[in-house]
Amino acid sequence: MIRRGARMGVAASALAILAACAGTGPAGLKIDRSHQAVSQSSRAGFVVLHYTNAHTERALDILTNRNVSSHYLVTDDDPPIVYQLVDEDRQAWHAGESEWYGRTYLNASSIGIEIVNAGPRGDGWEPYPDSQIDAVIALVKDIVARHQIQARNVVGHSDIAPGRKQDPGPAFPWKRLADAGVGRWYDEAKAQGLTERYRRDGLPPMALIQEKLRRAGYAVPDTGTLDAATRKVIRSFQMHYRPARYDGEPDAETVAILDALR
Repeated sequence: MIRRGARMGVAASALAILAACAGTGPAGLKIDRSHQAVSQSSRAGFVVLHYTNAHTERALDILTNRNVSSHYLVTDDDPPIVYQLVDEDRQAWHAGESEWYGRTYLNASSIGIEIVNAGPRGDGWEPYPDSQIDAVIALVKDIVARHQIQARNVVGHSDIAPGRKQDPGPAFPWKRLADAGVGRWYDEAKAQGLTERYRRDGLPPMALIQEKLRRAGYAVPDTGTLDAATRKVIRSFQMHYRPARYDGEPDAETVAILDALR
């Protein structure tokens, strides 16, 4: 039999444990956090990569003092500096009007990473230093692991806002990221075989190509014609997966890559 004093000691211990689980809420309200639901996940479902189109000092000024922000900024120093400008549990203003797999306004559900890079430069695009890409890979790997973000949801600004945005541009080495286990790529052997078939037999109807782009995540019209909006989407797709040519034309190689996405 447990004596009364012992019972009181056990009760006091239990109350102490509960008190440790509780926090103070608004107006001194006690909030008990001793129970946690299993049905939950991170609010972050996407990683969006950008280039700054500005040098580091200018980018820091814009991203900290203007009406735009990102969670991280990766500089082009050697070694790069990674600045965290916004906590991951808060919303940064980097995506703007956007859509991916039917989800819109991706500021609310994404983590934005700005990469110091000038973007278009003369007749070409500024390359990304190897050390900078190594830093981006390490950063994105960590974010993806912690938030359980799917590979297909590591995207560029141009993917979620075709035509309106073109960053991180065709110089960004998406394949290198994919080879390191970051983001989505395609089965290259399958794409080669499909390219030969489409060159021989012709392309599928435009309505089907638009449907393939929607299945890949892109917001594309359902017009059945190669209209201006569809060209912008195809160009964004090409900049990501076929940067050697990004003219918005749905040629055999582009459609084959689209079919071979993993």
